[in-house]
Amino acid sequence: MADPRDMWRCQTVNCGYVYDPDRGDRKGKVPPGVRFEDLPDTWHCPVCGGTKRCFRPMAGPGSTEQPNCELPTDK
Repeated sequence: MADPRDMWRCQTVNCGYVYDPDRGDRKGKVPPGVRFEDLPDTWHCPVCGGTKRCFRPMAGPGSTEQPNCELPTDK
């Protein structure tokens, strides 16, 4: 498992998906080893569909900030 500073949690209501770079995202065809920062801007949460803006790191800088979350249905 990756260091918590490298893991990012989705902050949408009732989601909580954690992106772990050691696991990648099989559904999104992201191989293991890809850092969150290196995910394409078009990547979405595989559970709720939230954009990268819906995520914040689990530890370290930015972990206590509220994200400016965008869901795919937002216009």
